[in-house]
Amino acid sequence: MKVRIDTELCAGFGICVGICPEMFELHDDGYATVLLDEVPPELADLVRRAASQCPAQAILLSDDTAA
Repeated sequence: MKVRIDTELCAGFGICVGICPEMFELHDDGYATVLLDEVPPELADLVRRAASQCPAQAILLSDDTAA
């Protein structure tokens, strides 16, 4: 699974960082960034939870299974 932040939507709430700091951090500009290109399997549930709880719906998930 891949995850990205829609920078047009992110409002810097930081809920994603609170839920999964291994995958997200707040950048110097106050908006979220993704730390890893691929979501490790052990963090997948937390990343999905962060996406579902993002007030701005700025966390986008994709199953990148194409080679």
